[in-house]
Amino acid sequence: MTLNQLKIFLKIAEVGNVTKAADLLGMTQSAASASIASIENNYQVKLFERVGRSIILSEVGKRFLPEAQRTLASAKNTNKYLNLLSKKTVGSLKISASQTIANYWLPRKLALFHSRYPDVSLHVSMTNTSEVQNAIIEGKADIGFVEAEIASSELELINVDHDQISLVASVTKWASFGISDDLTDILKLPWIVREKGSGTRKVLEDLVIKNSYSWSDLDIVLELPSNESVREAVIAGVGVTLISQHVVALALETGLLKAKSINLPLRNYQMALRKHRIFRNEEKQLIRMFQNENSSFI
Repeated sequence: MTLNQLKIFLKIAEVGNVTKAADLLGMTQSAASASIASIENNYQVKLFERVGRSIILSEVGKRFLPEAQRTLASAKNTNKYLNLLSKKTVGSLKISASQTIANYWLPRKLALFHSRYPDVSLHVSMTNTSEVQNAIIEGKADIGFVEAEIASSELELINVDHDQISLVASVTKWASFGISDDLTDILKLPWIVREKGSGTRKVLEDLVIKNSYSWSDLDIVLELPSNESVREAVIAGVGVTLISQHVVALALETGLLKAKSINLPLRNYQMALRKHRIFRNEEKQLIRMFQNENSSFI
């Protein structure tokens, strides 16, 4: 039995006349009659009885009437709900972000997205830039965020913000380290660095190459897996580092660290997307938000 047959049954029951019901439904009398006959033949029941020129519900028809009404009402509600869903952004997003972005930039942006699309669940994994790149290429994450230039023919990169990298050292060790304006002397300082694959580490790697220096010539006293551990080691006076000002802002304000600008360019924050993908609606909304946002850091 189809929903259209239910509509015909209910309309005939309402008006008590096949021809009138057919007119109200915009169909021929023969088509309406054939529809009722089909139900009765298929289920071996009699739904209507003729009384003069009118027809009335049989006992079976009377018992079937409330069920038919509920079924049709349920179908209408289902249709309304599906229409609502088609206009509503729902779903789930897997996001992979490098540490600086995940800790200091992304949470406020995702809070804004959640306020606009509360029915989209967000799952964020934090790692380094190299691993974010792999996660997007391998399909383990839908959208990535990195703070280092990466070269991949499989990814599209969209600039969404930037930050400033500075040389920092403990205030108590600044003088003893003899930090000067000479970049050659700076590269000879004891260094605390992030692990290989980190976007923060890559800033130092690029600086070394640019100045015809060798990574093996650096005095690396500690290699640590997070920005926070690097910051704390620098505060302890172990060595110096290049790091985002977002990471050390409070330590600079409270006088635990001192910073020096060495004329490094602003570092871009980039959204990483796998090329040649068909994006789901929730992905499109997140991408569109970052493309349209005034992305100056709050």
